[in-house]
Formats: sequence, structure tokens, C-alpha cells
Amino acid sequence: MPQSLAPLIDHTILAPDARRADVERLCEEAREHGFASVCVNPVWAGLVAERLAGSEAVACAVVGFPLGATPTEVKVFEAAAVVAAGAREVDMVINVADALEHRGEALEHDIAAVASAVHERGGILKVIIEACLLDRDQKVLACRAAVAAGADFVKTSTGFSTGGATVEDVRLMRETVGPDVGVKASGGIRTREDALAMVEAGATRIGASKGIQIIAE
Repeated sequence: MPQSLAPLIDHTILAPDARRADVERLCEEAREHGFASVCVNPVWAGLVAERLAGSEAVACAVVGFPLGATPTEVKVFEAAAVVAAGAREVDMVINVADALEHRGEALEHDIAAVASAVHERGGILKVIIEACLLDRDQKVLACRAAVAAGADFVKTSTGFSTGGATVEDVRLMRETVGPDVGVKASGGIRTREDALAMVEAGATRIGASKGIQIIAE
């Protein structure tokens, strides 16, 4: 178990009412505490990249967020745009309907197209499966599609749906993707105890808007 959780945390601000000063504050906190990234909506990707220059933290932007119900070509355009703006990590949302209806090939196509756009520019792709909306088989299907499509991480949740990360989901996702693909637990993680439970279950990254609170405990 890590002594410090900070290097595992994506310091996150995705609220629609976030302002420039809020984003800049998170960047300063990321530099100070050594967080993995600052995760923002696409409009802030360039600002975050600028503010984190020279630090170990990187800019992370979400794509197709928060519903995932966006045409693949739009997700690809969005991903390419945020990476061009300086984002080094991209968190995309799957088309949840494809998982609900067991359309594995469609999931793989959607993810692979975004992965190509991100990887050709040197970025990392995390795939949000919105686990709270899926049953066990659908979660496994989505994770397998993400691995087959070349994703670097699978991620539990947007934090904007009916539920967030659970230990059970993280454990299932880790079992499904194996040891070589990252697992990001996100949504509802507010305490050090929460974060440590996710890491013990197999998470290698934590998405949280309460990063300062987590590391202060």
C-alpha cells in the first residue's frame, strides 16, 4: 500500500460552474502535492497544460462526457483537440447502450478510434464504462472491449450518473483486464479510507475532487 496516495490521484474538477480561478487553484495544488494529473472538461485542457508545465502532474481531459452518447467521429475530434491543446491523458465515456445491448464490436470500434487519436499524439486513454448502469456481464464485456481496442486504463464512473466507484466493481475490472492495464476508480471517493480500499481492490489511479482531503487525513 503506498505511503502517499497523491501520485495516484487525478485531481478533478468537472463541475459545469467551474471557473478559471478554480481550475488554476487545482493546478497549484497538483504541483504542490504531486498529484498524477488535473482532470478537467475540454475547454480547460490548454490552460491546465500551461499551468502544469515543468511539474510531474499532467493535463487530463474528458471526452464524450458525461453521457458517452456521442458519435465516434465527434469523440475522435474532441480527443485530438484536447491532446493538441496539451492534454496527456484522455478519459472517454463509452456508448453505454452498446454495453447494455451486448454490442462488443461496436464498443471496440468506438474505443479503438479514440485510442488511435490519442496514442498517435503520445497520450494515454482511460475508458469510462459507467459501471453503475451495467450488470456483471456487461461490465466484463465493456472492459474486454477496452482492452482489445488498446485502452491504457478502464475507469469505473463519470461521477455524474446513479452511482460511483465500488470495491466490487474495481475488483471485477482488475480481474477482467489483468495486470497490464490500469484501473481507475472514480466517483464518490472522499476519504483516505475510501481510496485505500480501491487500491487494495486493484485500482492504480483514483479520480477525486476531494484529493486534498484524502491526502490530509
